[in-house]
Amino acid sequence: MNIHEHQAKQILKKYGATVPEGVFALSVDELVKKAKSLNTQKYVLKAQIHAGGRGKAGGVKILDTIDELSKAAEELMGKTLVTHQTGPEGREVKRLYVEVSSSIEKEFYLSCLVDRSSSKIAFISSDQGGMDIEEVASKTPEKIITTKVDINDEISEKDCLKIIKIFNLNDNAKLQAVSLIKSIYKMFINTDANMVEVNPLILTKEEKIICLDAKVNFDSNALFRHPEIIELRDLNEEDPTEIEASKHDLAYIKLDGSIGCMVNGAGLAMATMDIIKLYGKEPANFLDVGGGASKEKVSAALKIILSDKNVKGILINIFGGIMRCDVLAQGVVDAAKEINISVPLVVRLAGTNFKEGKEILDNSGLKLISAENLDDAAKKIVEAIK
Repeated sequence: MNIHEHQAKQILKKYGATVPEGVFALSVDELVKKAKSLNTQKYVLKAQIHAGGRGKAGGVKILDTIDELSKAAEELMGKTLVTHQTGPEGREVKRLYVEVSSSIEKEFYLSCLVDRSSSKIAFISSDQGGMDIEEVASKTPEKIITTKVDINDEISEKDCLKIIKIFNLNDNAKLQAVSLIKSIYKMFINTDANMVEVNPLILTKEEKIICLDAKVNFDSNALFRHPEIIELRDLNEEDPTEIEASKHDLAYIKLDGSIGCMVNGAGLAMATMDIIKLYGKEPANFLDVGGGASKEKVSAALKIILSDKNVKGILINIFGGIMRCDVLAQGVVDAAKEINISVPLVVRLAGTNFKEGKEILDNSGLKLISAENLDDAAKKIVEAIK
């Protein structure tokens, strides 16, 4: 689960990190009113969307007066920002954040995330802050260091010094940076975060280490332990179909292709998407109905797939284990009775009760194409939508 920059900064501040003083609002009038309480020479106005690259897209502005702030906020509120992370459709700005300006001496990059291959937490640090870290990694990889640390109650002083070594700080700033690393580590562990990114982390002319931007992502599977974090969820930033899918406990991610997929099991779902691409088309979604899905759940999944106007055909690929093929087949039939399936539908069933499932589909009166295996299914759905 992602949260907004202003929310991430408040959590970091709670754990001892230094962030600029700022206020957020859902309307321009509220923002201007709150901004008057800030003690600053310049105002930094930031659009709040769940995407990076806001500055290049015109979503960050530095302003001299309250009047300038008011005018800029009017222009930014409701605007659709298109960045390298939003896709061509962009994201509408529905909340704004303004903070005091900072006198920047140096900019750094700092992030930490779960490194599943080593079962450790990986800290990534660079002296090239304020840039896309992917670009830095591509052009000047020597400017990035990765430090993997064990998962404990606290991070050691030794590991902290390794992480910040590339920053080349003086003793005073180094003490602040070590304190920041400890704060981020504690927050990361306590909140079940997946990733914390500060870009840029800055050293000011007054020799203060400040988190000038912040991005935090949390493990959705651990949210039941953190009701205070669930409250930060902004449904405006999520795809409506993904929200609907979550209500039915479906693992669904919308993609840009034309072939809708319904599969049981994440690994099988990935393989299904790969073979669709192998035959020259793109999947419209990732959808895992799970191992023990009911016919109601399967019906909901099919409706969600068909709600995507880009879907030109559907591939159902079920390997019955815990998930019985006859249950899935009945769910497909039930959904078809409620909605008009006007696109080609290819079904591959194997495993538990696949004969019973095939019989249900054959007797349903539905216009569907049966496939013997995954390769056959992929060929048939690609051919069908042509």
